[in-house]
Amino acid sequence: MKLEGELERFSRGWRGPAIAAFVAFLAGLPGMLAVPPLDRDESRFAQATAQMLETGDFVVIRYQDEPRFKKPVGIHWLQAASVSLFSSPENHQIWAYRIPSLLGAMLAAAACAWGASAFFGAPTGLLAGAMLGTTFLLSTEALIAKTDAALCGATTLALAALARLYAEARDGPPAGRRAWLLFWLGIGVGALVKGPITPLVAALAIIALIVVDRRPGWLMRLNWIWGLIIVAAIVGPWAGAVTVATDGAFWSAALAGDLAPKLAGGQETHGAPPGYHTLLAPLLTFPMTLMLPAAAITAWKRWREPGVRFALAWLVPAWLLFEATPTKLVHYPLPTYGAIAWLAAAALTEPIGKGARWTGAILSGALGVLLAAAAFYLVKLYGDVSDIPAAALAALLFAGAGLAGGYLLVRRAPTTAVIGAVALGLAGHAALAAGLAPRLSPLWLSARTEQAMAKAQLLPQQGIADAPVTVAGYAEPSLVFALGTPTELAGAEDAAQAISENRPAVVEQRQEADFQKALAAYHAQAHLVSTVKGLDYSDGKHMTLRIYEAAETASPQTPAAAAPSPGVSQ
Repeated sequence: MKLEGELERFSRGWRGPAIAAFVAFLAGLPGMLAVPPLDRDESRFAQATAQMLETGDFVVIRYQDEPRFKKPVGIHWLQAASVSLFSSPENHQIWAYRIPSLLGAMLAAAACAWGASAFFGAPTGLLAGAMLGTTFLLSTEALIAKTDAALCGATTLALAALARLYAEARDGPPAGRRAWLLFWLGIGVGALVKGPITPLVAALAIIALIVVDRRPGWLMRLNWIWGLIIVAAIVGPWAGAVTVATDGAFWSAALAGDLAPKLAGGQETHGAPPGYHTLLAPLLTFPMTLMLPAAAITAWKRWREPGVRFALAWLVPAWLLFEATPTKLVHYPLPTYGAIAWLAAAALTEPIGKGARWTGAILSGALGVLLAAAAFYLVKLYGDVSDIPAAALAALLFAGAGLAGGYLLVRRAPTTAVIGAVALGLAGHAALAAGLAPRLSPLWLSARTEQAMAKAQLLPQQGIADAPVTVAGYAEPSLVFALGTPTELAGAEDAAQAISENRPAVVEQRQEADFQKALAAYHAQAHLVSTVKGLDYSDGKHMTLRIYEAAETASPQTPAAAAPSPGVSQ
């Protein structure tokens, strides 16, 4: 009773959503600060935002000289505001671009708690929000500067507000005068962040509820006319401006070039059969995995309850759509994870049967051990002996989350099991993202190249070496983000030309022979500054990047990391 009493005390009023948001903050913050820029999507988003700040063009999205007509502008505006407040584009600090993602995860957790509390009570709502905020997928997206955590926050807010109105119409607590406004704000922001996803998930939920209930009168509380005006006010100005600025090219490229191929087939080798998301769900929802069997039984047995029915209307149609879409990425169903958290928390309000307890315990324990083994496997592939303590800590916490949570669930202490699993899972994710991952140096080619160039005073932002840097044979966006917008991604001859113009060059070893021939043609001498070896994990290729400067500008103290080749001095 003491634990339940404390939950009741800490979940009253605004405290439940606030604590859920704080849990999500703790889950995402360590990785947000520690993980180097990721390829490829994160660095493309961050670089496009940096260019907005550099040029003052906040309408047309560009990555270097290429238009990026795939997603709406919302995430870039949020990132630009964050960077303007806490950093600057010249500093190339990726954590400043990640703040909107962390805030999106916090909003998702808070909205999840707020919505669930209308049906199941404030303590259950708090547990739902905490479980969502610590899922492996959302806490990972919280540290990545792209759309998905912000999308999850906007969608969860819209569905939670809709749920409050639905609960009020079924003798639940008052929704409040602002519930309809929060719904439309969530729809508008979600549309500005990632187009149709938030409106689609909400529309599918509404249609499902109308079909099942046949009582649509409560939807009038949404103030449709004013709501659509609000959405138009959020999305319309940019939509009109980008249409004029690109002569409609944004929409043809975004719809015909990005959205349509995803619906027609597995775009960019990301195709998978139906069932893909369902198969991965136990891993991606960890440590909430513990409650998945009980959540499924709750959905089956208690679907007539308003809260369970709403969660199913939110989850099932959208999930089936994501499974049916040929293109599949692991984060696609994230906007529905709040519904899973509701069902998992709802299961705690009634006794959990033996079968669900044992199945959840086995599933949770197995995945905890699997994640523990994965930490050591990462060290085997990309680390060394010095990384074992970091791996051991992450492994211990993940295994503890799965096994201890499972043990407590079997012992008929489900609430304690959830709290323990959430706490240990949160700590395990932090240990993995902030403790182990940054130590796996072969994975961070661009960050290490930036560090080597900074040590040699070759970074453009240092104002000593001539710019731009030319890069041959390696074109990952994380290096463009590190070296700046003018970075030239080109071939060996262009790298040799850079040396002849006293500019630095980065040459991948597959381009080395052509680079040496081009140097000879330019009658130029290159000084080898450093060599960086690692894995380009975006395409699985092992890379060796050689950093060069013109021989006549080389400092005698600059170390060389490899023997010279013809045309190369030390």
